[in-house]
Amino acid sequence: MKIIHLVFLVSGLGVTTLSSAQHEHPRGNGPTTPVGLGTVVFNAGIGPGSGYEGDYYNSAFGIKAAVEVGLWQAGPGVVTLGGEAGGSFSNGGHYDNYKSNTVIIAARAAWHYGWLVPGLDTYGGVSAGLGFHHYEYDHPDAYSHNKVIPVPGIFVGASYFVTPTFGFNAEAGHDITDIQIGVIFKIK
Repeated sequence: MKIIHLVFLVSGLGVTTLSSAQHEHPRGNGPTTPVGLGTVVFNAGIGPGSGYEGDYYNSAFGIKAAVEVGLWQAGPGVVTLGGEAGGSFSNGGHYDNYKSNTVIIAARAAWHYGWLVPGLDTYGGVSAGLGFHHYEYDHPDAYSHNKVIPVPGIFVGASYFVTPTFGFNAEAGHDITDIQIGVIFKIK
């Protein structure tokens, strides 16, 4: 019985040591993330869209795509810069033929951290850009309006890579979508 306990103890220590060695930062100061210096990632997703200008009725539908490049080491994580584009669309409400949508182009920055879970990337960040906002209705009188609006955003997210270059992604915040699920690709 003591031999079995000893085997489990040694096996556990060996797995723990191997696991830690595989996921240590190259400089030995913490866990790595699938997003590192020089990494280029692309993610795309759908979910409830963020309401802009307060004229959305029912739930807005949103789509978003973003690309980021790992540029700076920041403690145990990596800072990325990139861009995003997408839209938030709404129909219905008080008027029969009401439509409201905002198409957004923005820059984004995030801090990525991977913990000690292989394939896991967690991050938080901010965005800023322009939204091309449009709304219209046909009842009782036809009306249409367009304007360009500032669109600051904030978000948190997590990705889980099931292969070295493909994974699933989720984000939450106020950034084109309020909640988003989708996919992520590591391009480089």
